[in-house]
Amino acid sequence: MKISARNNLVGKVKAIEVGSVNNEVVIELAPGVEITSVVTKASCEQLGLEVGGSAYAIIKASNVMVAVD
Repeated sequence: MKISARNNLVGKVKAIEVGSVNNEVVIELAPGVEITSVVTKASCEQLGLEVGGSAYAIIKASNVMVAVD
């Protein structure tokens, strides 16, 4: 896989919450470290995503917001 995004994180699919149009996919990067993405149901099926399988979380953003209390 070649991709221009610099932030690609590999992990295991921990959970998939299936919706009518979109699915919420939780990828565990390390024990206790998770990232969640919402993808179309069709994309989830085309990628063959399943719990326990390996997947990449690819982050491409021109802005990252930082906040403090």
